[in-house]
Amino acid sequence: MENRHSQKSISGMLAGFASGAWPWFALTVVASAVSLLAGFLLPRVIGFTVDSVLGDADPVLPGFLTGFVDSLGGRAGLREHFVWCAAAVAVCAVASAVFGFLSRISAAKGTEYFTKRLRDTLFRHVQYLSFKWHTDHLTGDIIQRCTSDVETAKRFVSDQLIEVVRTVILLALALVIMFSMDVRMALLILAFVPVMIAYTLFFYRRVGARFLEADEAEGELMVRVQENLTGVRVVRTFGRERYELSEFDKKNDGYTRKWESLGYTLGTFWGIGDIVSAAQLLCVVTVGAMYAARGTLSLGNLLVFISYTVTLAWPVRAVGRVLSEMSKAGVSLRRIKDILDAEAEEPEPGTVKPPLDGDIVFSHVTFSYGDQDVLKDVSFTVPAGSTFGIMGSTGSGKSTITYLLNRLYELPEGCGSITIGGTDIRDIDRHWLRRNIGLVLQEPFLFSKTVSENIDIAARTGDPEKVREAARTAAVDSDVLAFASGYDTVVGERGVTLSGGQKQRIAIARSLMLDTPIKVFDDSMSNLDMETDAQICAALREDTRGSTVMLISHRISTLMHSDIIMVLEDGRVAEIGTHRELLEKGGAYRRVYDIQASTEGGGRDE
Repeated sequence: MENRHSQKSISGMLAGFASGAWPWFALTVVASAVSLLAGFLLPRVIGFTVDSVLGDADPVLPGFLTGFVDSLGGRAGLREHFVWCAAAVAVCAVASAVFGFLSRISAAKGTEYFTKRLRDTLFRHVQYLSFKWHTDHLTGDIIQRCTSDVETAKRFVSDQLIEVVRTVILLALALVIMFSMDVRMALLILAFVPVMIAYTLFFYRRVGARFLEADEAEGELMVRVQENLTGVRVVRTFGRERYELSEFDKKNDGYTRKWESLGYTLGTFWGIGDIVSAAQLLCVVTVGAMYAARGTLSLGNLLVFISYTVTLAWPVRAVGRVLSEMSKAGVSLRRIKDILDAEAEEPEPGTVKPPLDGDIVFSHVTFSYGDQDVLKDVSFTVPAGSTFGIMGSTGSGKSTITYLLNRLYELPEGCGSITIGGTDIRDIDRHWLRRNIGLVLQEPFLFSKTVSENIDIAARTGDPEKVREAARTAAVDSDVLAFASGYDTVVGERGVTLSGGQKQRIAIARSLMLDTPIKVFDDSMSNLDMETDAQICAALREDTRGSTVMLISHRISTLMHSDIIMVLEDGRVAEIGTHRELLEKGGAYRRVYDIQASTEGGGRDE
């Protein structure tokens, strides 16, 4: 999947997501301009009425309005038919309201289109990010970026950016109209604009820093909630409710303090803005009253300038708000961009899709997680159609072998090779590889769907008989039929309503539905009793006949019927051979066998 956003700036990223919404945003600009023009004409109509209709001052109007007034009989005609002045006020008010409503509707549609594209792209990109990326990032933090940060970006586009457009149009109209009326009063009003911008820039970085701290604290809080909810069984089992509440309170207190700090900064910012706006209005009223008393400014024009001062106060301050909100949105957009910049698993031109029914060969494979060496010069061969068992202690590298085979982790160059049927897996299309390797993990994930849907979720056959056949092989059919709704029973989130053994058996059934040429069971029967384990192993030997099977387990009874068994110790191959050969060697396999035979009380099969 090509990442088209990684090389873009944040502004370029915004423009890209908004590309299909430009007609709506263009309509927003036009409707806003008409609404603002009507709003600005309203005080002029009132001022003209006061000065030239009710009073005797000569009208000062644009040419097209002068012609319109003359067509109505001039000032004398308006005095006789005062309803025309009232109608003009009503028309301006209605036009301003209607086009204002249209601008908000079009802005909302454009913004929702932008937000939908952003969410879709984020989710699609996360789907194709590497397994390593997901293991390196906390789930709660990813969710917070895809929800809260997206909402912050949405508010920035819908409120702040559109407000900038409206403010620019407003200032342009105000400049034209005010300077045409009285240059002195226009300059007085505009003198306060640099002051507002100056204090806004002062707070800009402070707000950004505070918001970054608050946003990160929110991510930590969400991680705590997510871990608590997904680990509810552990919390209940070990009576950790009070501890979890205490830890949540600590995170919540930190989160609250960060937002209180941000609120204090914003409160100071808006408080200073109120003082500046009040000072501006006070100066306009005082100076305007002096000019009116001297007769150099008409009463109607004074009312117009006071109205414009009040009208401009909020939009000019909104420019400051945009700058402060921009710092918050910038943090969220950078966090979103971090995800979009992460390298996704892209299509691999030149890769092949061969049949995966040949020998699996690990040749001198060495692999590490950072500075931690896991596999050290590991070499072995899994003959096609055989059952290959792998045993080893925790941390010996068993699961890493499955991750490398499935290309969940990429084997670096110079660290050996892994081939299937003689083809290096790095030359095999990774999606083809994964579709042909059925992997069952020790901790299977089940979705909040019915049992039947969970079993059929990968194969998507829609065949209830095949689902039951797979369930019978996995020895879970009788358990499912014992449920009140049978195969229509809805599994709780992450399979929380099932036992560990039931989840593992449903996951095994899900893998069997795919009928892949390679099947890997990564300690996927660890939660089963000995009898069920033996029953499933016997069924698997029949059901997977002809497939290459890799069984990973710490239990001898699971591995003993394998064609070949490999023992890993500290990331190296310690022993390899058949069950009987390894017993005769008297090494690690034999020691584990003796321990398990004595603790489980089972007879020996030598």
